[in-house]
Amino acid sequence: MAYVISNDCIACGTCISECPQEAISEGDIYSIDPEKCVDCGSCADVCPNEAISQA
Repeated sequence: MAYVISNDCIACGTCISECPQEAISEGDIYSIDPEKCVDCGSCADVCPNEAISQA
């Protein structure tokens, strides 16, 4: 089950460098490609706003 980014995202960019699969895309609210996400949780661990969780 892939991780998702909620509307609480502040687009700080912290999660992008943590993703080993390069599954996170930039935007007003970042998004995670469920096809690339391997459910490692690295992105959720570093999110300062707790905007990333498992779907």
